[in-house]
Amino acid sequence: MAVELHRFTVLAPRARRSLLEAYADVRAPLLHEPNYRVAAFVERLDLHAAGPGFALVLGYDGGTPVGYAYGNTVGPGDPYWRRLAGPLPDGFTDDPVLAVREIGVRAPWRGTGVARRIHDALLDGRAEGRAALMVNPLAGGGKVQRLYEGWGYRPFDSQRASEVSPELVAMIRSGSVG
Repeated sequence: MAVELHRFTVLAPRARRSLLEAYADVRAPLLHEPNYRVAAFVERLDLHAAGPGFALVLGYDGGTPVGYAYGNTVGPGDPYWRRLAGPLPDGFTDDPVLAVREIGVRAPWRGTGVARRIHDALLDGRAEGRAALMVNPLAGGGKVQRLYEGWGYRPFDSQRASEVSPELVAMIRSGSVG
């Protein structure tokens, strides 16, 4: 499978359509849950796309969008930090961080390295020295969290994004961002 990667810093209509198509397929088993519904995702996406340092990487196999990752910069005082369960060490939020907001790959392309390629392309050329993401520790029986640990992320806190979402593990990766 020859997956071609495309990077966007503005959520153009074609990129948006491709992202929503891939998201709906990736999250299909969860779309009945309020936090995973396409409408809820679109609200978050629009908020993040309007934020500083937004970037999206889409993977295409031919004309089919097969995976995506997007994020934006979060600095001190950003609501991203205020939703965490525990207090953070002094100075933890002083420097901007790339918040990796969402990663997803359609089933036929999972296990092929596409997710890692998309993730790494998202981090490539970034000015931030660290990247952070949230993961459901139960996703894939813990497999997804272990995957992120293999990519250099380490747990540092937890977060419940909303009343209807599961408790997520907050993970951080230092170095090799940018």
